[in-house]
Amino acid sequence: MHTHHSKGFTLIELVIVIVILGILAATALPKFVDLKGDAAQAAVKGAAGAISSAAAVNYAAVVAGNTGSVAINNSANTCSVAINSLLQNAAADFTTEREASAGQFRYKNVASTGSCAAGNTVACVITSNADTSKTATATVICTG
Repeated sequence: MHTHHSKGFTLIELVIVIVILGILAATALPKFVDLKGDAAQAAVKGAAGAISSAAAVNYAAVVAGNTGSVAINNSANTCSVAINSLLQNAAADFTTEREASAGQFRYKNVASTGSCAAGNTVACVITSNADTSKTATATVICTG
């Protein structure tokens, strides 16, 4: 007697593998659905970080006596001065809350600790124009 052994998978084994792959795909999919929202939030945080960092470096330059530093001393337009003066190459990406949404981000002054005297801070809320629910706060240090 000669027996014939088939090499391969049975139909039921293939169906089980397909079902398992379907279950894995269904559980993993929600983790990748909101990547656009996560990217918008990361972009806003990056923009706020750039403003905060530039303001901190500018304040350090003022304290060190560098004449190339930028004067930030008016709490009414502190965010505008910080963005337009400190982020010169990126200033076109930002618009005020009242302007048309031409740039990637909007900004507005929201809080200040007293007057805009040297060392005091002003908070600037940065909002994504792509998704206005994505915001971050930049801290601008006044130079007095």
